[in-house]
Amino acid sequence: MALKGTLKDFGIAEILQLIGQQMKSGVLHLESRDDEIHIALSEGNVVRAEAAGRKANERLGAMLMRAEIITQPELDYALNLQRRSLRRLGDILVEHDFVSREDLREITHLQTTETVYRLFAWKSGTYEFEPGGVEWDEETAIPIRAESVLMEGFRRLDEWPIVRKRIPTLQATFERKKPLPEASEAPPEEGEFASLGVNERRIYLLATGARTAEKIIDLSRLGEFETCKSLANLVNRGYLSLVAPAGRAKAVGKYAAGWKDRLKAGAIRVFSTVAIAAALAGIATWIDERALAASGPGGVALEDRAPRRLLGRYSVERLRGALEVYRMERGEYPPSLEALVEAGLVARRELKFPWREEYYYRRRPDGLFVLLPPLD
Repeated sequence: MALKGTLKDFGIAEILQLIGQQMKSGVLHLESRDDEIHIALSEGNVVRAEAAGRKANERLGAMLMRAEIITQPELDYALNLQRRSLRRLGDILVEHDFVSREDLREITHLQTTETVYRLFAWKSGTYEFEPGGVEWDEETAIPIRAESVLMEGFRRLDEWPIVRKRIPTLQATFERKKPLPEASEAPPEEGEFASLGVNERRIYLLATGARTAEKIIDLSRLGEFETCKSLANLVNRGYLSLVAPAGRAKAVGKYAAGWKDRLKAGAIRVFSTVAIAAALAGIATWIDERALAASGPGGVALEDRAPRRLLGRYSVERLRGALEVYRMERGEYPPSLEALVEAGLVARRELKFPWREEYYYRRRPDGLFVLLPPLD
C-alpha cells in the first residue's frame, strides 16, 4: 500500500521515524518544486539516496575527483567503460584500482548523507512511500537507521546558526595560529564546540593558507556541516584564524537559513502521525474497538493498553519537539507543559493524548527536563 501526502501535513522527520520504528523496506519518493529525491530503505535503514536532478558536482565521480582520490583521465576512462557496459561506476573504478573499496564506501556514504540532510531544508513538497524489497550494495553502502537520520538532521538545524556566525563564507581561507597539542595532552575546555577530536585534527592538517573552506570540505570527506563545525571549533579556540575573501562570497549552510521556522513547523504539526503509523505498520487491523476494549468474564470491559502505549510514544516525541522549539525561542525549557499551549506550540488535548491523565513533566535544576507518560 503506497502512502502519499504533503510535507506541510507530515514532515520528513516523522515519516523517517515511523518507517524506522516499523522496520519497513521500500522507496520513499520526495519531490519539491525544483528537486526530487528517492530514498531506499531496507528494514528501517537508509541504504541509498538519489537526487533525480543531481548537479554535476554532486555525482560520485565528481566527488571522488574533488577529494583528489581519482584524476580526470581515470574518471573519463571509467565513464567510457560504463557507457559501453552499463555497469556501476564504482565497480569499474575499484576493478581498475583507481579507487579502493574503502574509499568508495566512504564517499558513497557521504553522498547519501548529504542528499538526505538536504531534505531538512525543504519548506514544502510531496512524498510517497512504496513498500517492497530494495536492492543495495552491501560492500559499499553503510546502512543508517532512520531514527539516526532524524536526530542528526535536527542537531544540524540546531547548531548551524552558531557555525555560520564563525564561518560566514565557504571562500574564506585560514591561517594557523598555534600547533595542536598531542591528543594525550589536550586539556579539557568548556563552552561552545569544546571538544577537540578526530575531525578537528583532520581539518587542521588540511587548513593550509591556500585552501578555501570549500576545498577543505571536498578533501575532508566529512561533508559541509561537519567540516564547517570543526573549522568553527578551531577558530573559536584560537588554533586557526579566518581570512575573509575580498568581495561577496558564497555563504555556508544549505540547511541553516530559516532553521527556526522549519524546526517550529516540524514541531507543531497535527497528529497525522496516528494515521500514517496505522498504514505503515498495519495496526489499523488491531487498533479498533476489539483491541482497545475486550469483553472479560461477566461482561466487564478489559482495556488493552498496548495501542495506547504505541500512540503515547509518538505523543512524547511530539512534545519533546515542542519543548526544543520553546527552548530555542525563549532560551530555556518551560516551567510546565501548559506553557507550550500558551506559546501555541501544541493543543491542550495533546498534553494527555492518548491517556486520561497528563504527561509528567519537570524541569531539572541543571536546565534539562524529565518527560514521562502517566502511570499505566
